[in-house]
Amino acid sequence: MNLIEDIVEHSPSIRAIRRDIHAHPELAFEENRTSQLVGELLESWGIAVHRGFGKTGLVGVIRNGSSPRTVGLRADMDALPMQEVNQFSHASKHAGVMHACGHDGHTAMLLGAAQHLARHRNFDGTVYLIFQPAEERGGGAREMMRDGLFEKFPMEAVFGMHNMPGIPVGCFASSPGPVLASNSEFHVTIRGKGGHAAMPHLAIDPIPVAGQMIEAFQTIISRNKKPVETAVISVTMLHAGEAVNVIADTCEMRGTVRAYTRETLDLIERRMGEIARHVAEMFGAECDFVFTRHYPSTINHEAETAFMRGALATVVGQERVLAQAPIMAAEDFSFMLEAVPGSYCFIGNGDGDHRESGHGAGPCLVHNTSYDFNDELLPIGSSAFVRLAEQWLARGA
Repeated sequence: MNLIEDIVEHSPSIRAIRRDIHAHPELAFEENRTSQLVGELLESWGIAVHRGFGKTGLVGVIRNGSSPRTVGLRADMDALPMQEVNQFSHASKHAGVMHACGHDGHTAMLLGAAQHLARHRNFDGTVYLIFQPAEERGGGAREMMRDGLFEKFPMEAVFGMHNMPGIPVGCFASSPGPVLASNSEFHVTIRGKGGHAAMPHLAIDPIPVAGQMIEAFQTIISRNKKPVETAVISVTMLHAGEAVNVIADTCEMRGTVRAYTRETLDLIERRMGEIARHVAEMFGAECDFVFTRHYPSTINHEAETAFMRGALATVVGQERVLAQAPIMAAEDFSFMLEAVPGSYCFIGNGDGDHRESGHGAGPCLVHNTSYDFNDELLPIGSSAFVRLAEQWLARGA
């Protein structure tokens, strides 16, 4: 690997920052301590800081030379509402809140890059450092954009990365096109007629109605959607009744839908609504169907992805820049990629052997109570962020 020596030299201090953030996790739009820490560090390195984007988000600005060229680098800061089971020294000090997705590491990697860029300024143009709140379901990227992120800081391109357990340390994965799915939720309320469980003929039981709907929803995937297009419908919550001898009045069903294309998502929403209404009517019940779209699909731009793969190769070697297989998880960096050309990659987090004594018994997967970010990634990710910025701003020079 061709890591930047200055970044490697300062990696112990960046690791300490990462572990401090891990020990003090904050939920979406509550990243006040984290945002303050990031802002103070940037300012101590001579970087101009602009606060108040998406409530707790901030943007650091590093300018050098006279070129009008610009580039954006993004990291997320929020944690998850989970109880950490790890017992090592930097485990969460906040009950029920945990950095189980590595956003502490993403923030630290971008801070390491910011420190180097501010010290050396080996570029001509402007680098925007985006520290974003509320990636976990809060849509912090969208909220920063609503507060004028790209109007106040026009960017030619924007780049982001996320750690991925299972990919070896020292490897990246990057591909053009859809790499993460859209995230939508549905909520169905079935209204029947309650009654005594011994006299079902006098009631309209909403539970069998729900069962028929669940089966019928899956025919959208197998019989309505094109076989070559990927999508998932998952019913994840079902609630009805309070007593074993009572037929409930209502049944509530919730779940999630994942898809890569807007056309497929439109089809699924339309067909789910039709099925829900007609199945309820068939049994003499009524229903309300609500479909909420949260994050669009993350679609990497082709030219910017080709550039990103080339820049990453200068850090780890071409053989360590892998193809990024699409997965059905969602990411609100998708909002930024709808507005500005750019690309999003995975950085390998290894298999979990890095975890110190006292870690939980579970695997080191994201959104797992035994997860911990691999600090070996810090100089790799920071070096990659720096090369992305320097090489982008040098294009056409």
